[in-house]
This record gives sequence, structure tokens and C-alpha cells, in this order.
Amino acid sequence: MGIFDFLTGEFIDVIHGVDDTRDTLVWRFEREDHEIKYGAKLTVREGQAAVFIHEGQLADVFTPGLYMLETNNMPILTTLQHWDHGFESPFKSEVYFVNTTRFSDLKWGTKNPIICRDPEFGPVRIRAYGTYTVRVSDPARFLTEIVGTDGEFTMDEISYQVRNIIVQEFSRVIARSGIPVLDMAANTADLGKLVAAEISGTLEQYGLEIPELYIENISLPPAVEAAMDKRTSIGIVGDLGKYTQFSAAEAMTSAANNPNGGGGMGAGLGMGLGMAMAQNMQNGPQNSPWGTPVQHAAPTPPPPPVEKVWHIAKDGQTTGPYSRASLGRMASDGTLTRQTHVWSAGQDGWKTANDVDELAQLFTVMPPPPPAG
Repeated sequence: MGIFDFLTGEFIDVIHGVDDTRDTLVWRFEREDHEIKYGAKLTVREGQAAVFIHEGQLADVFTPGLYMLETNNMPILTTLQHWDHGFESPFKSEVYFVNTTRFSDLKWGTKNPIICRDPEFGPVRIRAYGTYTVRVSDPARFLTEIVGTDGEFTMDEISYQVRNIIVQEFSRVIARSGIPVLDMAANTADLGKLVAAEISGTLEQYGLEIPELYIENISLPPAVEAAMDKRTSIGIVGDLGKYTQFSAAEAMTSAANNPNGGGGMGAGLGMGLGMAMAQNMQNGPQNSPWGTPVQHAAPTPPPPPVEKVWHIAKDGQTTGPYSRASLGRMASDGTLTRQTHVWSAGQDGWKTANDVDELAQLFTVMPPPPPAG
């Protein structure tokens, strides 16, 4: 190798970063102690930023494009090297390529339940999980605050910290939102935007941002969900007495179908329990599964009987209607006789008062005329 070839090999004249992984945030261009030639070409692709570190100090940051590393393109490095005095020579700087694309489908979730006060149920514990998207918004700040001198920095190294920040802000937002647990599912989109806005101030200090944050699910402890399911079932059934009878019948069926579980005793126990609950419900107010009294409606009395009335036909004219009491008074004063024609609803044609059982009794109050002779 000639001296010219050796000197040429000591200088770097093309700098570019190519990364085929899907989780690398920062990659350092390895120069292997070679100096960068003044006027070298720097290629920064879309979704990248190139950050120069010179003698431990943050220098210039390059956005996507093709650059000639000269004084007009490197103002900070020019000041550090004093190139403004016409001194142009190779230099030693570390070049970091920062991935500025979005890293999507990242998972977050509450490790422990979050305790909050629900306006309907009181203190409750909830869990939540979802996905988020993160990207580097300030390559220089991200490099100085997070990466440091790491030659290859991946998303896994920062995702745990980002998840902690999301959970912390989510807990604060949920605790002060005042949204009932039953309405949270309808507000997950707004809650996600609100949490992302609260997180932005913290992540900005790291040179990061979260363009999207999604809440996929908000759940209650299994015991609470089971109680809510039972309450929903009772609400659908409507009649608690019928629901109790239905539950007792199911218990009897299950016990009868269990050959090893004492079907006869189970059936007797289910029947006894169902009858006892039904009896208690008839005797007085009971407590619901949530401790509140269940008010049972009092039985509705039967409607009063409809009083039967009659019409009277006399001299080609119809009068009435008259009640049985009115007709009794008319029988006493002689206005109504046994031969008077009467009619009532449901009666087949006109009949004499003597032929209607209810009215014939009116004429037995007074003794009949004495027999002749």
C-alpha cells in the first residue's frame, strides 16, 4: 500500500446510516478512529436525523437531505473548530443517526388496580390497558437526556419508563374525571386524548412525543363484575319472586343431573331454599344483594261488583234503569207488580217481574192475600 492509499483510508468522505431493524431508536456511525474529511458527504434519509457530537459537546443536527460537510452547513462545529479563520482540516466527531419515525402498537397497562371514587358505586378498583405510538420529536434533547454515549439504543430501553408515565397520568386523569365507571367505555376516546395531553409535558423533557394513545379496556375486579352481572339479570327478569323461583328450579335441575353430588339431598335443599325465599318475600320486605330493601307491591284488590239494573215497560213506554233497591220500594207502594214487564242487560227479552228470581223475592216480603173462604 502506498502512502497516498494509506492517507486516503484514514479519512471518511461518505457518512450515512442504514438500519434494517424495527426497534432501533439511535445508531452511532462507527468511524473506527478515522477522521471525517472536510467536505465529506452526509446523507440523512427520511425518518432520520443526524446529530454530531464533537469533543463531548453537542454540535450540529441535520434533518433529511444531502449535505457537504463544510463551514456553511456546520455553524456550531465551525465555531468549535475555528474554521471561520480559513483552517480546513479533517476532524473527529461522533455521528448519531436518530430514528424519527413513529413506533406503533406499543402496549401499556396498569400493573396494579387503580382506586378511584365512583359517584354511583363509591370507592372502586379498576384496571386498564391499551396501546400507544411514540416518536422522537427533538433528536438533540433525546440524545443528551436519554441515550448518552450508547452506540445502539432500542425502543425496549425506554418503553418501560414511558409505560410508567402513561399509567401515572392515567391514574390522575381517571381519579379527577368524575366519570362513572359504567360510562367510561363510552368516553375512552376522549380519555385517551386527555391522558396523551397530560403526558406530553413530561415526555417533552425527554425529546419524545406520543401522537396517539388508545384505551382498549377498563375493567372492574371479577367479584364486582359478577355482582353487576347478577344485578343486570335481576333487572332483566323484573320480578324478583319469579327470578327466585327460576333460580331454585335451576338448582334443583343441576342437583338432579349430578349423580355424584347427592342429587336427592341437593334437590331437597334447592326446593327448601326456594320455598323459604318465596315465603319471606310474601311475608315482608327483604334485602337485595346490595343491602337495600326491596319493596314488594301490595296485592291489588278486585274491582267492586257491577250493580244490576232493570228497565220497566208500561203503557208502551220504557223507564229506568232502576236498581233492585229502587224496585223494592216500588213493589212496596204497588208501582211494581208481579205482572210488570222488566228487562236487564243479558236477559232474553222482556219478562214479568214474577219470572225474574231476583225480583220475585221482592213480593215475598209482604204476606200474600189470604186464601178465599
